[in-house]
Amino acid sequence: MIKVVKFGGSSLADAEQVKKVVKIVTSDPARKFVVVSAPGKRNKSDIKVTDMLIDLAKNALSGKDAHRAYEDIISRYGSIAHDLGMNGEIIDTISKDIRSRVDSDKSNKDKYMDNMKAAGEDNCAKLVAAYMYHEGYDAHYVNPRDVGLLLTSEYGNAQVLKISYTNLKKLNSYKGIVIFPGFFGYSEQGDVVTLPRGGSDVTGSILAAALDCDLYENFTDVDYIYTVNPNIVKDPLPIDHLTFKEMRELSYAGFSVFHEEALSPVYYKFTHVNIKNTNNPDAPGTMIHQQVNESRKHAITGISGDKGFASIYVRKYLMNREIGYGRKILQILEDENIPYEHTPSGIDDISIIVRARYLSDEIEQRIMSRIKNELSAEEISITHDQALVMIVGENCLNDSSTLCGSCEALSDAGIVVKMINQGSSKISIMIGIDEKDFESAIRVLYNKFFVV
Repeated sequence: MIKVVKFGGSSLADAEQVKKVVKIVTSDPARKFVVVSAPGKRNKSDIKVTDMLIDLAKNALSGKDAHRAYEDIISRYGSIAHDLGMNGEIIDTISKDIRSRVDSDKSNKDKYMDNMKAAGEDNCAKLVAAYMYHEGYDAHYVNPRDVGLLLTSEYGNAQVLKISYTNLKKLNSYKGIVIFPGFFGYSEQGDVVTLPRGGSDVTGSILAAALDCDLYENFTDVDYIYTVNPNIVKDPLPIDHLTFKEMRELSYAGFSVFHEEALSPVYYKFTHVNIKNTNNPDAPGTMIHQQVNESRKHAITGISGDKGFASIYVRKYLMNREIGYGRKILQILEDENIPYEHTPSGIDDISIIVRARYLSDEIEQRIMSRIKNELSAEEISITHDQALVMIVGENCLNDSSTLCGSCEALSDAGIVVKMINQGSSKISIMIGIDEKDFESAIRVLYNKFFVV
């Protein structure tokens, strides 16, 4: 068996965490390919290295003094290396690398920012590899450029190019343990480009798919993925098994354990994914499969959701008879660079759910004016402070009591349902509510479906 193993920022925050990572990796010969994030928070009040690098880049771009920010980052890496008992050589390497990035060409700000952000993972990989080698293990840092991890030229939001999967197969011939930085790759022009935030999960998934691995282990700081956010419901039930589709729905709707795009590469390879805890590696964790586990006790797998939505409501009599009306509304949104999330509709009206962060007063006025004047809408309004709750489970829509029970429980709690949509994925029910009721709704639904 061959495994790709990814460790998140909390797993690499300090020397003790790095030691745990090395112990986990070396305890299983199958763990040959290791993807690392940048060092994360050591405590709640700490700052992630990636955020430190972003601040450093902003200072450098604006012409402010960046020396203090630079020194803080070097000090962070230095403290890890010192506590690992390593000499100053690795810190000299890291220091020179980050300095060269700070002093690089600033004419393209997005390109500059991506190059700076990537320094977190890149130098963490160098540090981990150096420590493992120092401890007598045959471990080697590998730069994504050297093995052809090519991405699109979308700074901060790059996507993997198909040729990468062929290029990366050469890693199978590498000896020893490969330490690979997550989060970034290179454009075909040779520039550093980063994946969306949380992209180290995506990097691990890309490697697992390219190398035809049997298992992709993703180590974080929780024992399991839970049925609901533990910050909202105390001690929720863990999820032992779930499907790729369910994980996608849950991560889109607010689950922060796994980046929502991370499963795409391994989904098509039928690779199993295991979410595990660096601080408790003996816990079995959550397994993600293609198929539903037949031993499930509940029809519902999990309840998730998110706040910060707005609903654009449009009404026009006989809208359903006007060919292309919905497309024309979406074209107006596209002209404003606003992605839409959902479009529940009736025969004479339609609601378009969008993330409120894409709207401003000026943009809202343009949208409303264009829809009214160009599409002759009789009524148009935009409602803010909306939340979406997702009830997810491969089997939930085969159980007629799920929808009924959800509405009944929310009604009994005095929570008004603004919208319901049973998605075409057939594994989720989306419920729109006021943002003020979000956490209460999550608790009510959890109690309804998981508390006996």
